[in-house]
Amino acid sequence: MGLKPRILLVDDSAINLAYTEQKLKDQYDVIAVNSGSRALRYIKDERPDLILLDIRMAEMDGIETLKEIRTMENGVDVPVIMLTSKSDRESIVESQKLGIYDYVLKPVEAEVLCSRIKRALEKEKND
Repeated sequence: MGLKPRILLVDDSAINLAYTEQKLKDQYDVIAVNSGSRALRYIKDERPDLILLDIRMAEMDGIETLKEIRTMENGVDVPVIMLTSKSDRESIVESQKLGIYDYVLKPVEAEVLCSRIKRALEKEKND
């Protein structure tokens, strides 16, 4: 069996991190971090296959984090799926300008998330 695709999961909610990691860990190697700055530290040294990024985070939100990620060698072209609540319309538009692959509304449904991840990783492989 080959290596599992590596997903960097960024969310400042411990509950969301635990839930999402639980849903994904059978198929993916999940690295869960609870802040944008931790995500950036990880990406400095490693290139994940995909990033799941929460828009609403305390110290550094998902948009700011994504702007930084896009300037980094390991993050410039990684597919990103934003995790967002319905009230973040303008953030979705903003993040689309930064080249996100997709976004998933919270509360996240595992099946929806898994199918979006699969699509993003297949597209990445075929590009």
